[in-house]
Amino acid sequence: MSTESWLDEHSTELTGGLASLRAQAATVERWGHRLADKVRGGSRLLAAGNGGSAAEAQHLTGEIVGRFLGERRPFSAIPLCADSAAVTAIVNDYGVEEMFARQVEGHGRPGDVLVLLSTSGASLNVLRAAERGRHLGLDVWGLTGPAPNPLAERCHEVVAVDAPSTAAVQAVHLVAIHALCAAMDARLRVQSSYRPALEEVTA
Repeated sequence: MSTESWLDEHSTELTGGLASLRAQAATVERWGHRLADKVRGGSRLLAAGNGGSAAEAQHLTGEIVGRFLGERRPFSAIPLCADSAAVTAIVNDYGVEEMFARQVEGHGRPGDVLVLLSTSGASLNVLRAAERGRHLGLDVWGLTGPAPNPLAERCHEVVAVDAPSTAAVQAVHLVAIHALCAAMDARLRVQSSYRPALEEVTA
């Protein structure tokens, strides 16, 4: 397949995937508002996925600790796929299925939010994390490919992107992450007058 043909096919897949996301806009907005309320109250966000989904989990947590649209104070968000020492130790000692679940048990507290990303919705380490998170009293949200799938069944809520390829699902997941962050910022009523703590100390 030529690059032009691939781009044409990918564009068609994205159109369908974005349409399915648009149909779930109310869920994404609800997530953003709930996440804003939770982190403002001291809860934290945990996020995990494999491969490209791991990168998107880090993208999400980076937006929460950093910022998305405007200045605001930072909030606690931990990407469970980013700590190479913890990940390799857990996999070595407990197996790949515990890679995220053990971190959920270590970092998570009742009322925290756990966002799990999986294009297939069938990754065993993500499924185990969802089960552990629910058992420990976390709110478990899933970003998946087409439903039904095992991860969707294990989450409290899910946004399932109806697209046929991993590339298209991941691309739409990134849009969903940005939409969630925009909804969170709107809930927090971002103030341009916010000044970082370091600036306040050194001013």
